[in-house]
Amino acid sequence: MTTLLVTGGAGFIGSCFIRHEIKKHPNYKIINLDSLTYCGNIENLKDIENSPNYKFIHGNICDKKLVRELIEESDCVINFAAESHVDNSIKNPEIFIETNVQGTLNLLQASKEIGVERYLQVSTDEVYGTLGETGYFYETTPLSPNSPYSASKASADMLVRAYHETFGVPTLNTRCSNNYGPYQYPEKLIPFFISQLLKGEKVPVYGDGLNVRDWLYVYDHCEAIDIVLHKGVVGEIYNIGGHNEKTNLEITHLILNAMGKDESSIIYVKDRPGHDKRYAISNDKITSKLGWKPKISFEEGIRMTIEWYLNNPLWIKNIEKKRTNLTA
Repeated sequence: MTTLLVTGGAGFIGSCFIRHEIKKHPNYKIINLDSLTYCGNIENLKDIENSPNYKFIHGNICDKKLVRELIEESDCVINFAAESHVDNSIKNPEIFIETNVQGTLNLLQASKEIGVERYLQVSTDEVYGTLGETGYFYETTPLSPNSPYSASKASADMLVRAYHETFGVPTLNTRCSNNYGPYQYPEKLIPFFISQLLKGEKVPVYGDGLNVRDWLYVYDHCEAIDIVLHKGVVGEIYNIGGHNEKTNLEITHLILNAMGKDESSIIYVKDRPGHDKRYAISNDKITSKLGWKPKISFEEGIRMTIEWYLNNPLWIKNIEKKRTNLTA
């Protein structure tokens, strides 16, 4: 039986990946290590918590002893664990270095010493910086992070490369565009705007709202990670994109229309420092080399996502309650 150690598995993408793996590989054992910070939510996995091949461990990737013990039980490591909100990284960059860099180093060192079959680092297109009106990020694009968050993720990616080149650790690195879908913590654009509108409040749009992002449905991302884990060439980087470029204002209007709201629900706010203008990612490598391509169109995915949040008000309510308790 193959055992996967999934770190950050109670978060948005990590929890969807665990659900995906249990369905696709029912003979795998999955260990979920998560520190349950504000955006880690054990309720995300309530539907599979009693699966015989699933085990949850409450802990932190910065805990070297615990990390080593769990990797000794595992064949492969998939690292989702990260602080990921750009605004928070501007206010408090130290925690991003601790988790995203030191935590990754702990995982890599234990993986080297124990000898895992594969180590997969889940990263972001934000490590590449920003684009003009044309062009794409490729795996060979130089890293040029513009926020403390993206700098910490770029640093982690460099450690992954170094541990492969220096020590021969069988690493894989994926960099993905913006994900959307169910179970996403409502600090991110789509679930945050939905939760604001459900409360009858306005949605804040940074600057002119014309910043462009490439959007990918979360379960398409999970399938891509699974394919890279099983078929990817060790030492390689794989970009995972949806070719769904939308401005923030376009996304806002889609949500407003779906919820019967209009322009009066928008409030324009001062742009964040270092706000990257455009991300667009080429997925040519993963599609041509590994045969992956997204299955869910943006129109279908955004409809399913909005419906999920509208049909799960208790999930949003519990998240809001947790957020209030943390800030009280």
